[in-house]
Amino acid sequence: MKALLRSIKSRKGQSIVELALVTPLLLVALMVPADFGIAFFVANITSNAAREGARIGSESPKSGGTSDDRDFDTVTDAAAVKDAVVAKMPRYLTNRLVTVTFYENTPPNCLEVIEVTASGTYGYSLYRILQFLGISVPPSTMLSRTTQMAYRYQPYSNETHCTGTTANQTYPNV
Repeated sequence: MKALLRSIKSRKGQSIVELALVTPLLLVALMVPADFGIAFFVANITSNAAREGARIGSESPKSGGTSDDRDFDTVTDAAAVKDAVVAKMPRYLTNRLVTVTFYENTPPNCLEVIEVTASGTYGYSLYRILQFLGISVPPSTMLSRTTQMAYRYQPYSNETHCTGTTANQTYPNV
């Protein structure tokens, strides 16, 4: 009977040691995929923000000009699009940059298009746990999503000269 009790006591100690050795590996095995999942989620939200900005820019009436020949006001129209994109971008992104490009009368059919690019740096948090195990990992990655949409109100005539105007702005971390 005494031998059986000694055997049980030694097994309890062995279980505690095994649990102490396996727990960090299990945590890493769960946290690294969770961090990548968060990064994919942030990329999806950034894509939705760019798409929403392009939608707003494509449906808004163009500033200035007559109904036949209206031009985008780079400052006013781009600011409205940028504000909409930044409002939808996730807070996880740092160094956020929104680029709005108006393609007016672009070839071959002179279709007017708005292009919105939303980008930022995603800093890994849980993924850096691998550094404790001696594995070299990047601290962050750049996420960039671009969306193009045709302008809702197209010009009445095709022009041979086609141009594009771009408006860039960096938004500070909030």
